[in-house]
Amino acid sequence: MQNMWFKPYQLEELKRDARCAGMAESIGFEVLEIREEALVGRIPVDHRTKQPFGILHGGASCVLSESLGSIAAWMCINPAEKMAVGLEINANHIRSVSDGYVTGICKPLHIGRRTHVWQTDMYNDENKLTCTSRLTIAIIDKKT
Repeated sequence: MQNMWFKPYQLEELKRDARCAGMAESIGFEVLEIREEALVGRIPVDHRTKQPFGILHGGASCVLSESLGSIAAWMCINPAEKMAVGLEINANHIRSVSDGYVTGICKPLHIGRRTHVWQTDMYNDENKLTCTSRLTIAIIDKKT
């Protein structure tokens, strides 16, 4: 299969990029790996990402999914001409996590000219599935 990325991105380039800032940065999100057909990142399970019962907040899982999917979609388009913006997200929470990290592996289900669909499967430190999420992205013309 032909590489889906628009150009050969480097991990350090993504780590410096503004797309990893804001909410994602505030909860400790980091991109770990660029694979041929996936983007991998993680968030810590700590005071920033836990809900009052001491387990990972479902919204934090959605931030991980949205961050990875949005970055991955952006990596597939010409950023001088297009933008990738979220349309819909869902998440199925499979297993609770109370410490360590949650690592997401984000893969495309559909890469079209106008829409992308990305699935992020999230795993705890024991490599057990904790959540699966699907993100739909709109590809729109960049405003000048």
